[in-house]
Amino acid sequence: MRDNAKSGALTEVTFYILLSLYTPKHGYAVMQFVEEKTGGRLSLGAGTLYGALNSLQDKKWIEPYGDSEGRKRIPHYSTGKRNCRKRACKTK
Repeated sequence: MRDNAKSGALTEVTFYILLSLYTPKHGYAVMQFVEEKTGGRLSLGAGTLYGALNSLQDKKWIEPYGDSEGRKRIPHYSTGKRNCRKRACKTK
């Protein structure tokens, strides 16, 4: 991902992933959320989603949460929330 955390700039995909993670979700629920909120304009494949989630986890913006049937729920850190809010304010 080419996000610039220092300036607050996020890619559109990252913005929607973080927005979806305002409450904990499994990966498939994240993909559904992004597709629904963009009217199908953005449709994430598993590789893209999990690559983005790993990158966000490396940046300490999100962390795995719990374990349900082998799946990780992924809520994001407050840093990710702040960046998501900044981006949302800029688009208004």
